[in-house]
Amino acid sequence: MNNLVSIITPVYNSQMFLDDCMNSVIAQTYEKWEHIFVDDCSSDNSAKIIEEYAQKDSRIKFHRLSINSGAGTARNKAIELAQGDYIAFLDSDDTWYPQKLQLQINFMKVNNYYFTFTTYDKIDEVGNNLNIIIKSKRVVDYHSALYKNPIGCLTVMYDVNYFGKQYMPSIRKRQDYALWLNLLKKTKGYGLSECLSSYRVGKESISSNKLKLLKYEWQIYRDVEGLSIFKSAFYTVSAIVLKLKSYF
Repeated sequence: MNNLVSIITPVYNSQMFLDDCMNSVIAQTYEKWEHIFVDDCSSDNSAKIIEEYAQKDSRIKFHRLSINSGAGTARNKAIELAQGDYIAFLDSDDTWYPQKLQLQINFMKVNNYYFTFTTYDKIDEVGNNLNIIIKSKRVVDYHSALYKNPIGCLTVMYDVNYFGKQYMPSIRKRQDYALWLNLLKKTKGYGLSECLSSYRVGKESISSNKLKLLKYEWQIYRDVEGLSIFKSAFYTVSAIVLKLKSYF
């Protein structure tokens, strides 16, 4: 084991946030990482910004897709290129606290955990803390995750030596949730209670209108997981109820 962490970051027109994202990784107290950016045909200066950082720090890697294909395809390309024992995810508009990797790696090693996630908070578009904390569940299994995705993508780490490289399905959205379900078929997921990441809430956030994403959850239940029509409908309705409650 090289104990290298491969950090997976898809990029699309993210020039406003890339400095914050990359600097939060560079500031990690755990230094054995590679940060793999896959650009999904951005039309802004994202590629230029990443290349400038990569020239200064060899741990930063850059690949550009030839056709705009979505965040899932970009993440999968980064996973394909990854060399680490661990895969971690960080979207281009999100950030980590300096001890994120160190504490999470230690959490996994001490407890022999293979799939972990952490508590995270929310920031606005300019980085102001919104005083909203999403606490991680202590333990998540496959069946409990079917009712609700309790895992923030920016907090996840999985052990490649245990799972092998695991990829996201070829669906346009909610690919991360589908991957978590796949991992949870093999082992439980364990939450670290410390708040170690910041999720940026923006007007263009892929999950800003959660109700619009429900059709993708149906697709996960029915097509990816192969659940019956009855079970797929049950879990989709449950998701609707949970999301409606979050508005009140």
